[in-house]
Amino acid sequence: MSDMVFTRRSGWIPNVIREDGELKLTLGAGADANHDPRTFTFPIGEAHLAVIREDLARHLLLWSAVLPLCDASGTRGRLDENAAVALLDPILLAAPADVDALFRHIPWDRSRLIAHGADIGLLERGRVCAAMRAATETSNGKRAQEHHADRRRARRGTVLGPLDAAILRYTGQYLHGSTVPRRMPDAVDPALLPEVMRVIAAAEQACAALRIGRDPRRGKHATDKRDWNRMQTTVEAAVRRAHPELVDDAVRTVSFLMCSEAADRSRNAPMEDDEEATGHHADSGSCSDSDGSARKTALSFTDDKGVEKKWRRDGPRTAAAEFWEFVADRSAADNEVFTIEDEELGEGIQLHFYADSIARVTTLRKGEGGAEPEYRVEYGLVDGMGGYRKLVSAFFRGGCAALGQHGPWMSDVAEFERARRGRKSR
Repeated sequence: MSDMVFTRRSGWIPNVIREDGELKLTLGAGADANHDPRTFTFPIGEAHLAVIREDLARHLLLWSAVLPLCDASGTRGRLDENAAVALLDPILLAAPADVDALFRHIPWDRSRLIAHGADIGLLERGRVCAAMRAATETSNGKRAQEHHADRRRARRGTVLGPLDAAILRYTGQYLHGSTVPRRMPDAVDPALLPEVMRVIAAAEQACAALRIGRDPRRGKHATDKRDWNRMQTTVEAAVRRAHPELVDDAVRTVSFLMCSEAADRSRNAPMEDDEEATGHHADSGSCSDSDGSARKTALSFTDDKGVEKKWRRDGPRTAAAEFWEFVADRSAADNEVFTIEDEELGEGIQLHFYADSIARVTTLRKGEGGAEPEYRVEYGLVDGMGGYRKLVSAFFRGGCAALGQHGPWMSDVAEFERARRGRKSR
């Protein structure tokens, strides 16, 4: 049976209870193997209770020093009560200079004190008692998180200026650089917001003509890494030219924002819009070349698993949109070969995503009278997702003949393999 003796408004600061006639400090810290919070207690005396009641700073300092002992107990271990009790007199009853000296030799939770208003500069200089004069019962976890983020940057040799910090707050990346950035003008000091917006404007102008297309090879919502890298490089170069005083963290968060927004626009757009925007749009298979290629009326799409999808000219969607959606639905680590075939004209292309290559296949003689058909197969190298889009669109427009200008094409397999390996080694 326990009775509450003393508690503060903030429920997390350790409480004092009386259990079986004995005063004890009780606090929640850590979690057990089931992720439920653990509670720890250890005995204190009346003199300790008197200080805890009257001196918030000493109360918080004790909490900060006990928390590492709780962490050391893990998910199942017992609190080292002797070590906890040994902290009581030196923290609660000793002179400030002695408390400062103690904290130079024991582990303690810095973030807990900063969250409760400790003066960071004094803490850094080892004057913990003086640092706690401005302590508050109310906790500000964000303050502690920002200090932790600043310490991480300092270890990398990065110190933020006011504009750097404002830009990181604008994108929501001050605390965590891996957080998806977004625009948060209310998080910025109004006096700095115009400067932040000038930086953002420079980035927007730099990438106005760029976009990040989708990469159906990696699924429905994947985007082209090359497009991303191109936009990132362009934005960072422009921002550094316009604002050379910015640190790399600030420049990177602006390029991350631009790229994330561009990628989201592509992911949320219909596949037809993606084809239009990348400049590889083909109409419903009509011939726009002067090579005499016949107008395509029907196509067959297949993957390496034998799954087939038909497209007809009189359908509601373009051949490109249907094909790339088929790829996005079916592409996987064990399914990286896709074929587009025009059975009527006896021609097709086969895309080898695993090898960044393509084959164009033309029927030279149909199989008749029991004879095997004769094909011409030629291989070409492909430069990323943009290269695949260009070749597929050219095939939709004018068949295999329209691919001639996108060579070189090699009919000798050994020659092609040498070319492919040579490119990989560069």
